[in-house]
Amino acid sequence: MTENYTPAADREDAVESLRLWAEKYSADNGHSPLAFVHSYGCQQNVSDGEKIKGMLAKVGYDFTDDTDSAQLILLNTCAVRENAEDRVFGNIGNFKKLKEQNRELVIGICGCMAQQKHVAEKIKASYRQVDLVFGTFAYNDMYSMLWEVISKHKRLFNQSEACTEIDESMTQLREDKVRAFLPIMYGCNNFCTYCIVPYVRGRERSRKPEAVIAEVRSLVEQGYKEITLLGQNVNSYEYGFPALLREIDKIEGKYRIRFMSSHPKDATKELIDAIIDCEHVCTHLHLPVQAGSNRVLKAMNRRYTVEKYMEMIDYARSRVPDFSFTTDLIVGFPGETYEEFCETKEVIKRVKYDNIYSFVYSRRSGTPAAKFEDHVTDKQKGLWLRELLLEQREITSEWFGRFVGRTVEVLVEGEGRTGEGWLTGKNDENIIVEVKADKKYIGEFVRVRITKAMNWALSGELVSE
Repeated sequence: MTENYTPAADREDAVESLRLWAEKYSADNGHSPLAFVHSYGCQQNVSDGEKIKGMLAKVGYDFTDDTDSAQLILLNTCAVRENAEDRVFGNIGNFKKLKEQNRELVIGICGCMAQQKHVAEKIKASYRQVDLVFGTFAYNDMYSMLWEVISKHKRLFNQSEACTEIDESMTQLREDKVRAFLPIMYGCNNFCTYCIVPYVRGRERSRKPEAVIAEVRSLVEQGYKEITLLGQNVNSYEYGFPALLREIDKIEGKYRIRFMSSHPKDATKELIDAIIDCEHVCTHLHLPVQAGSNRVLKAMNRRYTVEKYMEMIDYARSRVPDFSFTTDLIVGFPGETYEEFCETKEVIKRVKYDNIYSFVYSRRSGTPAAKFEDHVTDKQKGLWLRELLLEQREITSEWFGRFVGRTVEVLVEGEGRTGEGWLTGKNDENIIVEVKADKKYIGEFVRVRITKAMNWALSGELVSE
């Protein structure tokens, strides 16, 4: 039976029922029911996936990376680019055989992609192996929905658009014990013409500062070394983002604070000052420009000009001459000409980004830009992208040279690409640094004297304390 979900069970009753079911499953099978949870896309999605795992652990699930052994498969999806959707549908198709082999297997799709009604209808009609589909506003209903699927063998679909209160009781089950993602707000009010996020994430809702500060303090006490504050636009945090950074910075301990994303229309000198003044906040700003043409920016509904954007760059560089910037760029936005694309190349030359994250425009159904006329072929856009990346490679090769001879602090993340015995991590500016050192340093801060700059990373020597 397939139906749209309406709240039918008390949340606590569902929690208790799932706990009892998990206990019986464990007694009968010698192990807890296993869940395969995979998140696609951005850091916000990764954070949501960690909360989903925390919810499932609360009722007795354990976790597996093997779909063949799972009693629950849950894909937490992304809707930003088309290839992410294609991967999800490909995986759903592959799960059909698993469902035929195990009729008790529960297969669920959640997150941004699942919030879209046309996606839910496609799954409902063509992917009968999927039992549960719920969007970004339905996490509070997950226990009740899951229990109905398990106990009544229903197929449930929930694309509710009702914004619920932020549940501060949810515990994230973090696998990484060194770096943590911490959302400070949800949703977006910007409605860039190419972006589906406001439609699938809803309007902005900010967490209270005291809740954010308490969570940061707890993570620092647990030994986390790097905490990334998340929001679709942290600069529109309701209670003042620069003020939040300064309050967090007062927490004692050895840790770093990063954040993303930062919308240029709301970036201020107060933000730059807070980044530079705060001891724990990394001296790096990811400031997505998206395009170097004012006409294209207007068509994107970005609500700033290149001149306004450069004011923030120039102010930061007036305080720290080599302040680190990275950015996002869309190549081949509908209607963009080659001459306008060349304006984007001029921006990256002027700014000297440490890195760019650039993509060919991806059409998203339901956004205004999906209806814009577009006369440039995908092949041509691909050539533009290659041209942009080659330009950035030259900039990076030269700009990274400013670090040679300096000693920088690096949070070591794992084994490096350079070769046997090399470790990799990132410095304060979020640049990859490779260093030859013992694996005991993984997860720790080390000091590295930079001896070489490449077009993708720095390398250096471990400095003894």
